[in-house]
Amino acid sequence: MTVLAIDQGTSGTKAIVVDPEDGVVGQAEVAVHPRYLDGGGVEQNPDELLASVLDAGRTALAQAGRSVLAVSLANQGETVLAWNPDTGRPLSQAIVWQDRRAEQLCADLGDHAELFAASTGLVLDPYFSAPKMAWLRRNVETGGVVTTSDSWLLYQLTGAFVTDATTASRSLAVELGGQDWSRELLELFGLADERLPAIVANDVIIGSTEAFGTAIPVGGIVVDQQAALLAEGCLDQGMAKCTFGTGAFLLANTGRTAVRSTSGLTSSLAWRVADTDTFCVDGQVYTAASAVRWLSTLGIMNSADEMDALAATDSNGVLCVPAFAGLAAPWWKAHATATLSGITLATGRGHVILAVLQGIAAQIAELVGAIDADATTPMTALRADGGLTQSKVLMQACADIVQLPVEIYPSAHATALGAAALAQLSLAPQRSLRDVVPTWQPAATYQPRWTASRAGEFRDQWRRVAATTYPEQEQA
Repeated sequence: MTVLAIDQGTSGTKAIVVDPEDGVVGQAEVAVHPRYLDGGGVEQNPDELLASVLDAGRTALAQAGRSVLAVSLANQGETVLAWNPDTGRPLSQAIVWQDRRAEQLCADLGDHAELFAASTGLVLDPYFSAPKMAWLRRNVETGGVVTTSDSWLLYQLTGAFVTDATTASRSLAVELGGQDWSRELLELFGLADERLPAIVANDVIIGSTEAFGTAIPVGGIVVDQQAALLAEGCLDQGMAKCTFGTGAFLLANTGRTAVRSTSGLTSSLAWRVADTDTFCVDGQVYTAASAVRWLSTLGIMNSADEMDALAATDSNGVLCVPAFAGLAAPWWKAHATATLSGITLATGRGHVILAVLQGIAAQIAELVGAIDADATTPMTALRADGGLTQSKVLMQACADIVQLPVEIYPSAHATALGAAALAQLSLAPQRSLRDVVPTWQPAATYQPRWTASRAGEFRDQWRRVAATTYPEQEQA
């Protein structure tokens, strides 16, 4: 069952054609260009997103030179826009998951924070889609419908008005494990009268598309991070992966149990397959590759390709908290700002580069600690994918500071491969996830070189610096 899987991401759209016997037989990537605005805004042009999906998909199919039986789409998760449901025309820019302009809206709902956490497993934060939807309604556009970007893209492809259960679980407007939108939660956001898409499982056919030639079924739709969790074979409770992209996203499978984190993590649906829900806990690092791009913007290096060669072997006391877009789990400090400390006249660019990479790794270590605090058994290894896994310095820093082996997924297409597996499952729902997710061997494994005491000392120093990055009123 050869399928086309499309991964529509923050900085680009990837498409792959996957054959169960031959593997990836066609691939393409088209860049997209988010705009970073004053006041915490991050936007994308919806027409550019759609064009990237169509161009990437058609190019991958042309390269493969064979027909496919299904198309699947993985999406950004929390990116939203307003659009006309009769014509499909966008009525606003896409408000990207990184956008922070709904902060005041969330602050005004602070009295209901415990209700949101208990109902949805999420933290009341602008990161999630419902606050963005409410902000967009109040400040930009009152017409049409307002949905996550997947619903608009799927409408363009199929005419269906749907979203998938994993994406909906990232909204703050669906109870954890719920089948439909919660009117109580929607009312708190002022969204109770909105026309919202139907919520469908991750193993169903939602319609067909002629966007790539003859009519092809569309099925196995999913949010991006859960797709990667699936592709990396984290099918059992306690298994975890981290995707290193624009941000870094750590997810751990919690099985049939919807864990309400006591450590500042969020809990959502990993996948809904065969009428059964599997859950995960997750934590986010808002700036990973975007922090590396910042180094290039300043001229500290020309590109990420130079990063490992230029990084010092020791940071010489320089510490970095790369909170360029605030701190997410487990702190949830929206106004946190990035900090470099320990700089002297002896500090060189190699020290700064290493400090930024160690700062990303330190945030991952905090997330692993929070997961272990919530879990019944501690993690024994961390699987990793994404573009930044090409940095040996970053991956070694993660192993050293996290104090776990880091196993690198051997493909650059984890998200798309997870979507491809679900597309195959939508064509043959009698099969199991283990039937459609291939086994794999790590492309590399990084073992900790630091002692536990050295890692603990570093983390203590880093936490002290992190505590200085957000305003006094947030240091509760």
